[in-house]
Amino acid sequence: MASLKITQTKSGIGRKQNQRDTLRSLGLRKIGQSVVRPDEPVVRGMVRTVAHLVKVEEVD
Repeated sequence: MASLKITQTKSGIGRKQNQRDTLRSLGLRKIGQSVVRPDEPVVRGMVRTVAHLVKVEEVD
């Protein structure tokens, strides 16, 4: 099963509360931090919510 490498590129400061909560749920706290999550619809939805704050790559 494929995975997604999600890297935070912009700050959550000054963003809507649900976007800040989504970053935290993904496990992101700092700019430049990366996490690997399974490629599932739930994760894709969270990424879509904060697409302007993160960079996403597919990894195996």
